[in-house]
Amino acid sequence: MTEKKVGIIMGSDSDLPIMEKCADALDQFGIEWEMIVSSAHRHPEKTAKFARGAAESGFGVIVAGAGGAAHLPGVVASMTVLPVIGVPVAIEPLQGVDSLHSIVQMPQGIPVATVTINGAYNAGLLAAQILAASDLELQQKLSNYRDSLAAKVEEKDSKLQEKIKQRKQTGAGETK
Repeated sequence: MTEKKVGIIMGSDSDLPIMEKCADALDQFGIEWEMIVSSAHRHPEKTAKFARGAAESGFGVIVAGAGGAAHLPGVVASMTVLPVIGVPVAIEPLQGVDSLHSIVQMPQGIPVATVTINGAYNAGLLAAQILAASDLELQQKLSNYRDSLAAKVEEKDSKLQEKIKQRKQTGAGETK
């Protein structure tokens, strides 16, 4: 197991159903994580304390999820040199497009990697890949995971080919 852990921070507890998918991905690879609710706007002191102390607290990557104005990932990134992955969380009325634009449009010098709207699972995978850069065991786990994805595709294609074969044998779908 990697020595570094992943910090998961979200702007509101209403983001939990999305952000816990990040934890699910990390659990799959045995990566330790911690999760907190903070807010760039409603509790900037807590956010700053978390971000500024993240490296010393043993974090290697931070995943930050936020909806609406979605400033949390950028604010966190401005206060740490650790990689920050932003997860735009879909909320009304713009379904996360506003969050996506807020997170992805960081100014030069303060990057935030950004995944798709509600893409916390992929954020967890990306965090694992970042940690794997210096962890051969984790690299192998990720490689095995990718192999399992390919095997599932092959299994689905095999089932499809069998259905097509049966269809052709029965003449189903032929025009008269």
